Amino acid sequence: MTDASDIATRLILITGQSGAGKSTALKQFEDLGWDVADNIPLSLLSGLMAEISREGGRSLAVGVDSRTFGFSADMLLSLIGELKEKGSGEVGLLFLHCDEMVLQRRFTETRRRHPLASDRPVADGIRREQQMLAPLKDKADYLIDSTLLSVPELRQLLIGQFSLEDRPALATTFVSFSYKKGVPREADLVFDVRFLQNPYYDPQLRPGTGQDKAVADFIETDPAFDPFLDQLEAMLDLLLPRYLSEGKSYLTIAVGCTGGRHRSVCIAENIHDRIARRGYFTHLVHRDLEKSGS
Repeated sequence: MTDASDIATRLILITGQSGAGKSTALKQFEDLGWDVADNIPLSLLSGLMAEISREGGRSLAVGVDSRTFGFSADMLLSLIGELKEKGSGEVGLLFLHCDEMVLQRRFTETRRRHPLASDRPVADGIRREQQMLAPLKDKADYLIDSTLLSVPELRQLLIGQFSLEDRPALATTFVSFSYKKGVPREADLVFDVRFLQNPYYDPQLRPGTGQDKAVADFIETDPAFDPFLDQLEAMLDLLLPRYLSEGKSYLTIAVGCTGGRHRSVCIAENIHDRIARRGYFTHLVHRDLEKSGS
């Protein structure tokens, strides 16, 4: 019989810039079946982890930010180090960040006060918080840039990386994107499919997307389509088991084209389906499907 203390315990500390999506992340962790807590004083966190370790088999997500009582980046990093040394379970740090101008717009639109800018402009609070959190961003185990992500897209990424479902330990997320909007910062592997023939130049296909049969059929007639997809699949067949054996828990594969609507969407759909059939936990995000016109 297995003792409860022998069952793995997992702690993810969620931090990052105010307005970058921490509240959304905590709600998604709760929906995924994690125990969730927010803004626990750092002095109490070590004792909480010890209590959960005694129970065994628990997954806990804790929100920590500049509002947390007794907060400092150095103290949090020291606490993470202590918890890892005790070996009472897996401990990880998830950091959410976002471009300054987008954060300013979010605070303006919601009319929320920035926690570090009660008596000063929002921009001052954002910059002050960036400096305060910089050591955590550098040491984060998981880094998500929410600048170009909608709330559903952020949730989808979290599902792909932190689901508790019984699947292979490597969660693989496929992201289609537009080079006009920039390469996803969380991407581990990036593939440029602008070499494929572009449906954008066909007036009848232009309004569609790579999810539409007519558009997909057009892309798939390119002589390079099948060889590229077959070789990409073969390469991932080689890489994914190696990433698993190295202990990597999640992998983000980005596929880009000019506008993020046609070629990248079609390729991402196809390669996602092929890898999903191999039993991996996979997720698909079309980052710029509704944001670009070419």
